[in-house]
Amino acid sequence: MKPMSLHSLQLRLAVQLAILYAVATAVAAAILIYQAYDTAETLGERDLNLRAADLARYAVPGPNGPRLDLPPQLAAAYQSGSTDIFAVRAADGRVLAASPPGFGEVVAKWPLPSDEPSYFSLSDFGPASQAYHGLSVTLESAAGPIAVAVARAKGADVLASAVLREFIMDAAWVVPLLVVVTVGIGILVIRRGLRPVREISDIAARIGPAATHIRLSDKDLPAEITPLVAAVNRALDRLEQGFAVQRKFTANAAHELRTPLAIITAMLDAMEGNGELTKLRSDVARMNRIVEQLLRVARLDAVALDVSSSVDLNDVASEVVEALAPWALAQDRMIAFAGPEGPVAIKGNKHAIGDAIRNLVENAVMHSPPRGEVAVSVAQAGRVSVLDRGPGIPSEHRELIFERFWRGKSAASNGAGLGLAIVREIMNAHRGSIRVEPGPTGGASFTLCFAADAHIREARTVEPVEASALTA
Repeated sequence: MKPMSLHSLQLRLAVQLAILYAVATAVAAAILIYQAYDTAETLGERDLNLRAADLARYAVPGPNGPRLDLPPQLAAAYQSGSTDIFAVRAADGRVLAASPPGFGEVVAKWPLPSDEPSYFSLSDFGPASQAYHGLSVTLESAAGPIAVAVARAKGADVLASAVLREFIMDAAWVVPLLVVVTVGIGILVIRRGLRPVREISDIAARIGPAATHIRLSDKDLPAEITPLVAAVNRALDRLEQGFAVQRKFTANAAHELRTPLAIITAMLDAMEGNGELTKLRSDVARMNRIVEQLLRVARLDAVALDVSSSVDLNDVASEVVEALAPWALAQDRMIAFAGPEGPVAIKGNKHAIGDAIRNLVENAVMHSPPRGEVAVSVAQAGRVSVLDRGPGIPSEHRELIFERFWRGKSAASNGAGLGLAIVREIMNAHRGSIRVEPGPTGGASFTLCFAADAHIREARTVEPVEASALTA
């Protein structure tokens, strides 16, 4: 699983989901805690109302007016240092009973309550200087209306407080855990939902000039992405058609030019003339070279190279040097070759690799000074180097020289700017690379880097070829 980029849609959705869920969970937890405390307070008030009603049941008429006749157990419970206190008054304000008596003295100073409960708080009351909260209400009884005031010490609801604290403590670690788990599940769901998008991204990465037939799949895509994929596929159809037309035109034009150029070349070779005829032959030779390069480019663009064959890089390079040595001598240049004693086995296309080396050697010969030497060497690691003694290549041009039809201001007049572009195309097809560096004593050094095939075992051996041995 690839890590998410800081600018990825997955990360943005995950962050937004995390924020939304965290906020929603925090609000829900706050509401639950508030409701829990409110419920606890409501239960306390209800309990006080029930106690007041219970006391009113024991108000009975007496010879001197109403009196409170509590059962012995209930009276004992109130008098045993209970956290609950009460005071009962008659309709004329007279205190009928109070526990403790000091509470009756306090209540006697209050006005009689109405039928609706009124709530009050006491601070620093009694021997223990406790705080109380309670209610005062007028209730109907067997002895007529009486006023009842009941109160409970704050903190007396130990069980309810303990339950609330436990709930808050549980929520404090359960809620973050739920947020993490839910966000994790959300991220997995998002990644799963965007998997088709990643798949079409991988497909799009494989599309290039050599693979214009590939199209993006619209299977299992989100409805929002399907129109974009369809539009991209239609654009790729148009691009493929344009590439095909261009390749066909290049191949046809080059093929049609080969025959008349061959006739002109044969006629010029049969003529005798002055220096103007020699110049004309040179121009026709350059045209022949351009046509051949155009045909090579058309073949590379139109047909995928089969690079699965076993190739001895040492043999291919030595054959190219041997074939070009006479031509180099005719240009008043020399070619030197050095290779390892054994074969250098790679996977590739022998003819395409030969074309790449030939282009580099021809380019090096044309840029070398008269009587200069071009050195070709093969390394066991699957590398071919071509070193010339020319003016070298400026650093700002080392990438531009591989573009088609690019020619520097000091380029040779018989070049078309296609040779190095062909070399790079061939190396790309072999999943290799080409490197250009300044030569140790001037000039430029081009290196083709192939992946050596360690699994190929060939019984044949070749004789070592020493430097400067192939010059003719």
